[in-house]
Amino acid sequence: MAEAFGAVGSVEAVEALKVVGTSVNVPAFARDADSTPRKSAPADRRMEPLPILGRMKLSRPVSWFLLAFGVWSWFIWITFVKNLWQDGSGLAFDDAGDPTAYFWVHLLLAVASFLLGTAIGVIGFRGVRALRREAAAHPPEPPSSSSSAS
Repeated sequence: MAEAFGAVGSVEAVEALKVVGTSVNVPAFARDADSTPRKSAPADRRMEPLPILGRMKLSRPVSWFLLAFGVWSWFIWITFVKNLWQDGSGLAFDDAGDPTAYFWVHLLLAVASFLLGTAIGVIGFRGVRALRREAAAHPPEPPSSSSSAS
């Protein structure tokens, strides 16, 4: 049975596995005899940004949702920090008025969430702005009145 598929531990199989940058690292006995492995991209093309990152389009509902999420995040986390700062229950500040570990952990959570919400809101804002710019550049064509002479 080993003869039908080739020797798995053969030199060709080991050499085929060492080929770096091939689309499929398959032993030589599993590939067609006339196929050659693809080489990796040239060094100057490896560091190009992916086209999808520069040309990605968000739909109108997604853009507005992200923008609304960012605004909501500002409202919620600023309110949370105000309430944390004015905490009178003894959780955020000890009897001497010094901040506790509870205060620092929740302040860190609030700041991280505020920054993430801001980034998400900026993405949404940029999406809405791009959609408006695109709509201004390509105004909708008025419907043509087709008269049928029957």
